[in-house]
Amino acid sequence: MSTLDKKIDFSVVLSVSKSNPNGDPLNGNRPRQNYDGHGEISDVAIKRKIRNRLQDMGEKVFVQSNDRKTDEFGSLKERAESNEVLANIIKSKQSQNHVFAAMACKEWIDVRAFGQVFAYKGAASGGGVSVGVRGPVSIHPATSVDPVDITSVQITKSVNSEPGKERGSDTMGMKHRVEFGLYVLHGSINVQLSEKTGFTWEDADKLKQALVTLFENDASSARPEGSMEVHKVYWHQHESKLGQYSSAKVHRALVIQSLSDEPKSIEDYEITVNHLDGLNTEELDGQ
Repeated sequence: MSTLDKKIDFSVVLSVSKSNPNGDPLNGNRPRQNYDGHGEISDVAIKRKIRNRLQDMGEKVFVQSNDRKTDEFGSLKERAESNEVLANIIKSKQSQNHVFAAMACKEWIDVRAFGQVFAYKGAASGGGVSVGVRGPVSIHPATSVDPVDITSVQITKSVNSEPGKERGSDTMGMKHRVEFGLYVLHGSINVQLSEKTGFTWEDADKLKQALVTLFENDASSARPEGSMEVHKVYWHQHESKLGQYSSAKVHRALVIQSLSDEPKSIEDYEITVNHLDGLNTEELDGQ
């Protein structure tokens, strides 16, 4: 398909129930919060879930997590060198950064969507690359509409990891969860950068589907099945490359109001989208 030639903005409304959507390793893996007590899910975590969904769709993804690898490569450099053209450029002493970037974008959907930094040494005789690809898809951190309540419980294991008569310190632990929170994430697709990376309309459709199914095949002990749910995806297509509205104005068009002092479910919120002339807005239900 042809390269994307119209600006796109999007918003996702999702809920968290008795789950840890994104633990903070600097805070005992407690769910992330800002200084106002609102819950947050980092943009990095969201991009990881999008990459996982694209992999589930059969797309070639460059940045794969170890537990979701679909190939035998143990590092990003090995995955890059699996492409013969890229391997030759890494070994070459001549600078071919533009060729390297173009081939990487053609090979992997997450590179032409989110961008990537390639910095690899070549052979002992020289060579190597240092290439930065700036991707057209930008993702904001997801933030809860209201402050979230976090519950912490102590857990124990019934067996020791190491031999011994008494339970070791490793048999004790803590689990943290958000009781309930309605979160919103925003994002945009920049046409000028799409032209540089070759991001197409077909890629945009795959991204849209990944957002609709964001939490499929994503369960863990911290995020049990059904504890995280996408309710709505709002996909806004402009009429031109630059768009007739700023991304900030489009994102503000989504208005969510609490109907209860202590919201416990999506039914406790009213969701409206203000009309903007000339903006083609598609509303999709989560799956």
